[in-house]
Amino acid sequence: MKTLIIIPSRMSAKRLPGKPLLEINGLSIISHVFKKAEKSNIGEVIVAAEDQEIIDDVKRNGGNAILTSKNHKTGTDRIYEAFKLLKRNDIDYIMNVQGDEPDIDINDIKTLDMKMKSNQSKIGTLAANISSQDIYENENVVKVKIYEPFNKNSFPYAQNFMRVTKNKTNVLHHIGIYCYDVNALEKFISFDQSKNELQNKLEQLRALDNNININVALANKSPIGVDSKEDYLAIKKIMQYK
Repeated sequence: MKTLIIIPSRMSAKRLPGKPLLEINGLSIISHVFKKAEKSNIGEVIVAAEDQEIIDDVKRNGGNAILTSKNHKTGTDRIYEAFKLLKRNDIDYIMNVQGDEPDIDINDIKTLDMKMKSNQSKIGTLAANISSQDIYENENVVKVKIYEPFNKNSFPYAQNFMRVTKNKTNVLHHIGIYCYDVNALEKFISFDQSKNELQNKLEQLRALDNNININVALANKSPIGVDSKEDYLAIKKIMQYK
């Protein structure tokens, strides 16, 4: 079974415009992510971007990239367009790796791919244990509630995704990597954005609202997503000392 990794990227992020091309150790954030995805060695890696500057940067750093529309409402719409443009009939799973997490754990990418294939799941994602109590109240950190606690080999279903919660039972820090089987991705894209999705600004709720299960794998750690200048400076410091 073949997996294709597609990394959606755009320059126009509201909180930190131009972030894909911000540099850490002389390499752009998007190219760091690309190289991490490539090192996972689970399949071909493509960056799907709406900006030519991103395409040029990725290619200059040895990567592969494809130009997509500027009109997408979500990253999933962008990866689906890229997949259609590639005209590949040999792909079973498409993994959506976030373009703003340059410190993503390679083993977590491998774990998700392995669990998707061994369980023949429709959609899968990652979550990590919550280390700090204030995360439950921090609306910038997405949480996922699973139906039952993890054991060593489990791949439980997500019950809900939320930004703030007082109920801490079986709640983890959601990591925004998704793996879809091709049919599930096509089905997901065919649905209108749900009321729940729009209210919470969480596109994964569209799947749950349309009765598509999402499995959750336990990640080794929570990567730092670059959403603000503070995030960028924090992760830059961490990666410079590695």
